[in-house]
Amino acid sequence: MDQASGSPQQPQDAHVPSCYRHPGRETGIRCTRCERPICTDCMVSASVGFQCPECVRSVSGTGHSVTANQPRTVAGGVVTSDSFLLTKILIGINLGVFVTVLALGDRFVAELELIGYAFSPQLGEVVGVADGEWYRLLTSTFLHQEVSHILFNMVSLWFLGRLVEPALGRTRFLAVYLMSGLGGSALAYLIAAPNQPSLGASGAIFGLMGAFAVLARRVNLDMRPVIAILGISLLLTFTREGISWQGHIGGLVTGALVTLGLVYAPRDRRMLVQLATCSLVLIATVVTIVARSAVLT
Repeated sequence: MDQASGSPQQPQDAHVPSCYRHPGRETGIRCTRCERPICTDCMVSASVGFQCPECVRSVSGTGHSVTANQPRTVAGGVVTSDSFLLTKILIGINLGVFVTVLALGDRFVAELELIGYAFSPQLGEVVGVADGEWYRLLTSTFLHQEVSHILFNMVSLWFLGRLVEPALGRTRFLAVYLMSGLGGSALAYLIAAPNQPSLGASGAIFGLMGAFAVLARRVNLDMRPVIAILGISLLLTFTREGISWQGHIGGLVTGALVTLGLVYAPRDRRMLVQLATCSLVLIATVVTIVARSAVLT
């Protein structure tokens, strides 16, 4: 792990300190207010450098209104008391939809799963995105049929959400999640057979994986573990049967691209660059979907 650029006085052979909240997790980053060592899970972007959660709470808990100098996430998001609220909500929505699937069965799945253009035996009619059912591109990302499928995806969402949501902030985290899910569906719609149904949150989760890789690079973490995790995930994607690799790759690329724009936007034009990045990625996704629909119909 590289040393923080703000500590040039530290000898090269000195022991790298551990995060004060996560003993054993080495870090070269320190809070600019209290000098506590903090890891990437704990650091909060401030006007200069990063601050620890305690210092952030000491500022936000004063009752004063938000100011330009209030500590923010590395992407400029507002710091909140519950850093993982959206992660919990998304897991709750996925679990709620899964319970509905168990209660209503195959017909409910047939109405929401991603399918390009095909006759549905359950519904008795031609269905699909190309038939005007564009909502399937997003509803399918909250849909699971098997216990093992939703269990694996929700554990992954909990793990990645606790890393990415505090670093981006709620609004930006939600944008990455939804756009990654949509990007995964768009690539599956573009490449897969039009009568091949698919479902699951994997595209959005791979998007969070891409987001974490960008964040790790942004804060100068050792990239070898990140690359190893990505490599294993991609290996499983292409070697296991019944996996929509298009959804995984589409989500991964979309999440990485959106996060690049979020965390590398210059401070003085941050909002403009972030909005432009999200808009361009969304436009490219919509163009892909419209072009595929024109071919199928």
